[in-house]
Amino acid sequence: MNKITVKIEGMRCPECEAHVNNLFRKNCPRVIKVKSSHLKKQSVIFTDASLDEEAVRKVLDGAGYRVEDVSFENGLKDSLSYKIARKFHKEPKRGS
Repeated sequence: MNKITVKIEGMRCPECEAHVNNLFRKNCPRVIKVKSSHLKKQSVIFTDASLDEEAVRKVLDGAGYRVEDVSFENGLKDSLSYKIARKFHKEPKRGS
């Protein structure tokens, strides 16, 4: 499992947090969990896919937020909640 921490400028309220969470869920492959905080000015994404900094920045490009920094922690141990989420995770449909 990979943990990606994104420092974000421009989140001002809980609605911004929800918007950013939805952007990451919709545009990043195999997201297990995402949590954003306008107070901390960051989002933390857990995924079992590999993402690079450019892909993370592209998610927020044009959405009114500015990425300040992106840090990665790869190969984290699977927690019980991660294993449960992964069991019920459905791969998004492609094409059509």
